[in-house]
Amino acid sequence: MSHYDYIIVGAGSAGCVLARRLSDAGQRVLLLEAGGSDRSPWIRVPVGYARTFNDPRYNWMYQAGPDPGLNHRGAHWPRGKVLGGSSSINAMVFVRGQPADFEDWRAAGNPGWGWAEVLPYFRKLEDHPLGPSQWHGAGGPVHIDTPSDALHPLCTAFIAACAEAGIPATQDFNGAEPEGAGFWQVTIRDGVRVSAASAYLRPVMRRPTLRVMLEAHAQRVTFSGTRATGVEYLRAGALERATAGEVILSAGAIGSPQLLELSGLGNPELLGQFGIPIVAALPAVGEGLQDHVCVVYAYRAKVPSLNEELRPLAGRVKAALRYVLHRDGPLAMSVNQAGAFVRSRPGLERPNLHIYFNPASYSTDTARQSRRLIRLDPFPGFRMSFNTCRPTSRGSVHIRSADPSASPAIAPNSLATAEDIADVYEGARVLRRITGAGPLARIIECELEPGKAVRTDAEVLEDFRQRGGSVFHPCGTCAMGPDPTRAVVDSRLRVHGIAGLRVVDASVFPAVTSGNINAPTLMVAEKAADLILEDSRTK
Repeated sequence: MSHYDYIIVGAGSAGCVLARRLSDAGQRVLLLEAGGSDRSPWIRVPVGYARTFNDPRYNWMYQAGPDPGLNHRGAHWPRGKVLGGSSSINAMVFVRGQPADFEDWRAAGNPGWGWAEVLPYFRKLEDHPLGPSQWHGAGGPVHIDTPSDALHPLCTAFIAACAEAGIPATQDFNGAEPEGAGFWQVTIRDGVRVSAASAYLRPVMRRPTLRVMLEAHAQRVTFSGTRATGVEYLRAGALERATAGEVILSAGAIGSPQLLELSGLGNPELLGQFGIPIVAALPAVGEGLQDHVCVVYAYRAKVPSLNEELRPLAGRVKAALRYVLHRDGPLAMSVNQAGAFVRSRPGLERPNLHIYFNPASYSTDTARQSRRLIRLDPFPGFRMSFNTCRPTSRGSVHIRSADPSASPAIAPNSLATAEDIADVYEGARVLRRITGAGPLARIIECELEPGKAVRTDAEVLEDFRQRGGSVFHPCGTCAMGPDPTRAVVDSRLRVHGIAGLRVVDASVFPAVTSGNINAPTLMVAEKAADLILEDSRTK
């Protein structure tokens, strides 16, 4: 058994940040990761996420249970099981969220988490091509790219159509104008994915104060009374133990609540079903699951799209050679290239809809829960999707066995509120307003999905229930807040009623942010590192 200052469970977006920052301060850190190495071309090449999306070598391959709001369909929920976690398999879009999202966090009883307090941490983590400014940082670990010159021409048509539909353009979703239509910033540098592992961890992997263990699956947190003392983990078939002054769970919105419950922290009634001794009654563990749920509208185009470049074998070979020789072209980019944050109706204080634009179209195998991507369509086409920015529906994640190798039960509970259903109607209207504007209307041959037969609100909702699915932004299952009956951690991310234990990852979000969640997860970990080091100096 070895002793450390800190044990971090999970080398994902948050865990990599914490390991770097705590070891920067001279702390002895053990970082446990259940997955393996990120040294794979499918991770490094940006477009490779279409493969890792369904690859159990890098992916937990979770399955959400039948969702009443989506016609009782189950769904594939990919989460990174690899160094870098989900930042190694995501679509690389870098969006902080709307500033008001963080005002909501502070208003929920979390001092220090308002926009003015979190902006410095967003700036700290960035290496932004625009250089340092009021909004951006330069020289940080995470390189942000703004590849506007390399985007497909269809993206320009989308921006022009938005303008004609009354949605102004923005040059920077993470700057002074977070609302409007524009091109996504992405975590890509010189044609290579920037993950939390490559940005934070790889440069310091050989530090003597930092030990990174791969394929080490945490089984439970150990305690002395109500103080966390260490972690038991399975490695190469053997159960091992390590102790620490503090344990930090960064296993994500699925893994962190699962590990808390396996360790005896949660709803006593649930834990009693599996014979798990109670360390602390925390009924909010695993509750409050939030996610963005979208539906795709697909169009056949009259002008070329990415389909013509990447569907033929000759096109794929050409793109691969271009990538190998120059690190650019379609393989060096995310397929989600443009989008918008939109207020769907007058009277709203901030955007309620998040829209994606993809200059390619492809079939999806809806017969399987995996939603496996099929080959690009044999004709020019593109896709658009929408989801509500801040869903009010809440689901849960809970263990269904005392066996740590058993996947937890994921209950998304999508479209459970009238507010979320109203945004389904609004989203369909906004998409059709955009595609009805001249710059896109002139190049659309037809709407493939859902098609012109789906027009009324009832038809739109039923189509969403039948085809909609997760955007893979789960959070909120170990929420931050002052009330231990409704939250799991306090504003310093300490587990309520437990000494020496914190949770630092997207599970602590009091409310999901508007847009992709990797950027705010990195921010949470940057801020958490400072909180942890501050507390260590006052012990």
